[in-house]
Amino acid sequence: MHLKYMFKSLKMIMKKIKELTLLAVLSVWAVSSLSSFAQDKKVDPESIYARLGGQVAIDAAVDIFYKKVLADDSVNYFFEDISMKAQIRKQKEFLGAVFGGPVAWQGKNMREAHKNLDISEEEFAAIAGHLSSTLKDLKVASDLHDEIMTLVGSTKDDVLNREKTPAKE
Repeated sequence: MHLKYMFKSLKMIMKKIKELTLLAVLSVWAVSSLSSFAQDKKVDPESIYARLGGQVAIDAAVDIFYKKVLADDSVNYFFEDISMKAQIRKQKEFLGAVFGGPVAWQGKNMREAHKNLDISEEEFAAIAGHLSSTLKDLKVASDLHDEIMTLVGSTKDDVLNREKTPAKE
């Protein structure tokens, strides 16, 4: 009889441990979600990130963009020996940061990321053209499209690994 009572108590204790563990996991998830939500609230509503529609819109654009790039034989060979899953993830993170999203970019800068690729003017133009086409396909407003393409153009010297061209006055 005494042993039966001990087992019953042990079962109750184990049940409480499971409940507390679940409660702890849910609490951590809730705090993490609220923190992420609060982070999104810090996005400048005038940023490219916000005007595009946030990370969801950027993610969709990157997916479409890479379909176009990979279908283009004039540039797709740059991506033959890399993990496209990782490349797409990094591009989404990078654009989210550059466009004013809540998470800072932790990866390589543009010059370092492209230093061994020997990209030509024509290849840069083809890639930029695919981005422009993607933005148009997604019905991005023309002023926002132009702002994004100007930003992309400002990276050309780093991507092509050449000296910065002086700004025109």
